[in-house]
Amino acid sequence: MTLLERVERTIRRHAMLAGGERVLVAVSGGADSVALLYALAALAPAWRLELHALHVDHGLRAESARDADFVRGLGARLSVPVDVATVTVERRGSLEAAARAARYAALAASADRVGAARIALGHTADDQAETVLMRVLRGAGLRGLAAIPPVRDRIIRPLIECRRADLVVELHRAGLEWVEDPSNRDPKFLRNRIRHELLPWLTESVSPEIADGLVRVAAAARTTVGALDRIAASELERLAEFGDVAVTLPVASLRALPRDVAAEILRQAASRLGSHAPLRAWAHRGLRRILAAPPPRKAFKIGAVTLEVSGPRLRLALGPQPPLTPRVLIAPGRLALPEIGFVLEATLHDAPAWAIPDDPGRVVFDADLLPGELVVRPRQQGDRFTPFGSAERKLKDFLIDAKVPRWERDRVPVIEAAGEIVWVGGLRRGAAAPVVARTRRVLELALLSAGGAARRPVES
Repeated sequence: MTLLERVERTIRRHAMLAGGERVLVAVSGGADSVALLYALAALAPAWRLELHALHVDHGLRAESARDADFVRGLGARLSVPVDVATVTVERRGSLEAAARAARYAALAASADRVGAARIALGHTADDQAETVLMRVLRGAGLRGLAAIPPVRDRIIRPLIECRRADLVVELHRAGLEWVEDPSNRDPKFLRNRIRHELLPWLTESVSPEIADGLVRVAAAARTTVGALDRIAASELERLAEFGDVAVTLPVASLRALPRDVAAEILRQAASRLGSHAPLRAWAHRGLRRILAAPPPRKAFKIGAVTLEVSGPRLRLALGPQPPLTPRVLIAPGRLALPEIGFVLEATLHDAPAWAIPDDPGRVVFDADLLPGELVVRPRQQGDRFTPFGSAERKLKDFLIDAKVPRWERDRVPVIEAAGEIVWVGGLRRGAAAPVVARTRRVLELALLSAGGAARRPVES
C-alpha cells in the first residue's frame, strides 16, 4: 500500500473529510508535516480540497526564520498558500505545554480567518506509540491510553496510521526535503528519551512489533472509552432533569452505576450547562464527595460548577439562582414571579358556588377573615408556620420534612397576611381564614406555571 493509499484509507476510516472542504494544514517544516502537506496536495483534486498552510514561529530558536522561509518555498512548490504566525510563548511552567497552547491558538485563529472546516496535523503512528508509552509510565488510566485521537472537533490527523520511516522513504522518492529541529533530540524532554532510547531498546529486546502493539492499545482504549461516553450520554438523558441554569440527578442512580460512567455523566452535565469541557479528574473528585457517607451538607464548587446534594438529589449549576423578590398581591389579580417561572393568581368567588379544590397548587380562604394585604416573599430566618390542622412549627423544619431540596427552599413562595404565613406556595396552606359554612366570599390562590397550568413550584 502506498503512502497516499494509506492516508486516503485513514481519512475514510475516521470520516475526516467528506470532500469539498477548506483545510488548514499545520506545517513546521519537519519530515512529518512536509509529508502531510505533500499527501493532502496530491489528494486535493480528487477530494476537491482547498488547502491553506500555516507555519507557527514560536520565536524560541535561531533557525525559526530559516524554517519559515523553507515552508514558504514548499508551499510555492506544491501550489498551497502559506501564512506564518509569530506567537509569544509564556516561559512559566512547562515550555512544551506553553508552546503547544500558543500553537493551537494560532491554528484556531488562522482557521477562523480563512474559513477552514478542518485543521490537519502531522501526528504519525510513531507519535501514537510514544504517547501510549509515555502515558503508561505516568500511570494513566484508560482514557490516557487512548492517546492521540484521529479526529477531535475540527482537528484531523491523516498520518496517524503511517510510520515515520515510510514517510521519509516517500519524501526521498518525491525529491522533497525537510528541516530538522534540534530540540527533537534534546534528552531533557521525556518524549525524546522515549523516541530515541526506550522505544528502540524495546524494539530490539522485546519485540520488533512493539510500536504496532502500542498503537493497537490506543485503538482498543479509544473504542472502550467511546462506548463508555455513549453509555454516559444515554444515562444522562434518562436520569437528568434539565433546567435553564441547572441540572439535577438522582444520587442513588449515580451510586448504582460504574464509577467511570457516573463521573462521565457529571462531566457531560457540566458541559451541557455551558462549562468549558471539565476535566475527567474534576468529575471523579466531585463524584467522591457526592457519594461520601454522609454526603456534604453544603454546596461546593469544582471549577466553575457548583454541586449540591439535598436528600436524594444532586444539583449542578454554573451560578446561584435569582432570589425571590418580595411583592404585594392585589386581590383579585395576577402577580408574576419571574425568578421562579410562576404566576400567582388571586380570584374572588361567591362561597355557595365554590368547592374546596383538591390540588396543592390551589388553596381557598375566607376572604373576609384574612387579616391584611397579601405579601409574597421568600422564607426568612426564624419563620414559623401553622399548617392547617397541625401545630405551629419552624418553617425550616416543615420544608425539610416536605423534602424540598436545599437549593429550592429560598425560592418557595411564602404568602403572608399581616405577618402570618397563610400559604407555603404549592405545599401547604396555613390555619388562617378557613372556609366554613358561614363564609360569604372565597379567595382562591393558584400558582400557575408559565403555560397557565396550576402546579407545585417544587416536586418532592
